[in-house]
Amino acid sequence: MLEILERFDNEGYEHITEAAGDSIAHITEAMDGGKAIGFIAYSYEADRTIVYDYDDGGDLMLCDGLVRSVMFKSVLKAIEVMEFRLCEKEKFTNLVRLKFLAEGENICENLDSFMNGCQNCKKNEEK
Repeated sequence: MLEILERFDNEGYEHITEAAGDSIAHITEAMDGGKAIGFIAYSYEADRTIVYDYDDGGDLMLCDGLVRSVMFKSVLKAIEVMEFRLCEKEKFTNLVRLKFLAEGENICENLDSFMNGCQNCKKNEEK
């Protein structure tokens, strides 16, 4: 069973979390049968969440789940902006395909509206 879980240490991710500088870096992993199959690395600032890297193993739906989990946690902290500072430019492709970002952009705004918009999609499917 797939679970999305926050780690409470950065062991094995030090090379990624160094990008956070003075900010506290967080790692959330996708776990399947006790094995990590993906992750997302991020930090919270006063007005935004910064995403430094993610690995979805080539699974578009896993990418969606990882990003949405961090969006949800950001909304709970009243943060409405997510900025992607990814070193590997090809990782932006899935974010654009999933409509998290517009082509050529690295900022996703109005996270609360974005998350609530998904609820509206489900309501529309039920009609």
